[in-house]
Amino acid sequence: SESTRRRLLLTMLTRSPTWGVDEAPYKGLSILAAPRPLTSLIPSRSFQTSAISRNAHTAAKFIEAGTATTGVAGSGAGTGAVFGTLIIGYARNPSLKQQLFSYTILGFAPSEAMGLFCLLVAFLTLFAI
Repeated sequence: SESTRRRLLLTMLTRSPTWGVDEAPYKGLSILAAPRPLTSLIPSRSFQTSAISRNAHTAAKFIEAGTATTGVAGSGAGTGAVFGTLIIGYARNPSLKQQLFSYTILGFAPSEAMGLFCLLVAFLTLFAI
């Protein structure tokens, strides 16, 4: 049946050969006979990190977080430009005070939101990754 066939296949795959180096089934190929399972001959890499790679990873995180926070400076410059333009517009035409202020808030909100997104990315880089 199918389950018997699977069990037999599993035992054949996991069973190590019972012959030694000198008792290879093919006498001419005794050099190739393995005294242990052939899967042990496949090179494998275990997942290990050295202190150097951890330090490099930590340094890369700090560099990335620092780069992400430069957007906060851009947000500050954008906010300053928006409110500076409000002052100039109000000085030119004081009767448009309410309309200029509503436009200023509409310009201020995306600029400040981008700064907060940059700060969020910096904190995610430092503490979540």
